[in-house]
Amino acid sequence: MSDDGEGTTGFGLYRLTSVNLNLLVPLLALLEERSVTKAAERVGLTQPAMSHALGRMRRLFGDDLLVRQGSSLTLTPRALELIGPLRATLQQAANVVNFPGFDPARDRRVITIAMTTSTAFVLGARLVRLVAERAPNATLRVRTITVPAETTFTEHGVDVVLLSEGFTSPYPRERLYDDRIVVVASADTSPEASALDLLTTQPHIVVDTERRVFPYSVLDEKEVTYRVGQLISDFLLVPYLVGRAGGVALLRYRVAAEMRTLVDLRIEEFPFQLPGLGIDMVWNPHLGDHYFISWLRQLLFDAARP
Repeated sequence: MSDDGEGTTGFGLYRLTSVNLNLLVPLLALLEERSVTKAAERVGLTQPAMSHALGRMRRLFGDDLLVRQGSSLTLTPRALELIGPLRATLQQAANVVNFPGFDPARDRRVITIAMTTSTAFVLGARLVRLVAERAPNATLRVRTITVPAETTFTEHGVDVVLLSEGFTSPYPRERLYDDRIVVVASADTSPEASALDLLTTQPHIVVDTERRVFPYSVLDEKEVTYRVGQLISDFLLVPYLVGRAGGVALLRYRVAAEMRTLVDLRIEEFPFQLPGLGIDMVWNPHLGDHYFISWLRQLLFDAARP
């Protein structure tokens, strides 16, 4: 306790009177956007005003916060440490002053969802339509990822990651939809040919990676003979080329079904038992706006409905 009866914590809180707390909102925008221009647009400031605010925040924290590397800005270690506590603090402040809950009809926030390109292919169009209908003033940002990391949540302001159940996550997750592997072939293949026939007689079009993608390990275990005819670096080109040029491929059913609306494809069940390949929602651990989470959760379920 201090001599005037104030605890050490209380005394520390009153030191905030010397700090311009209005800087904290643009600071979070800068750290999440890693762009002065985008952060200024997000909080409604001019670019010069945001640059001025960044200079003041650098002096306040005694750290550069954002540094240029080549043509982009990257966060300092101190800046990375700030994002989680800063986001939680601003959310608590909004709760204290009793700001209204998330109102999708008026809210102008950027809704950021991270997912693979194949998941975006399945859900992207539905998400765009639903956000336009239900939150007409909001902006939908889709970030495509391969394997999520902690920085997926902290550096880009991602609200939720859509993650295959095959990948681990330190955060709670909830199933969005179930999926499975199917055999995809050209629509003009013989209708008498079974899925196994297609796998053993047609040249395979596969994703070009150092390690053969699942479930080719299952075919190897079952000693199924197959031939790789084409290696393609872009995952979504695989079903397109199968439909246009022939061959066979192993693909998630939801991706194949969506691609079938664009090209003629034959879809058959995989001839051996496989584990599921569901897609889960993993929420940003620093996101505390429960009204918004509940709304976005329902929107994702509606977008994922077959």
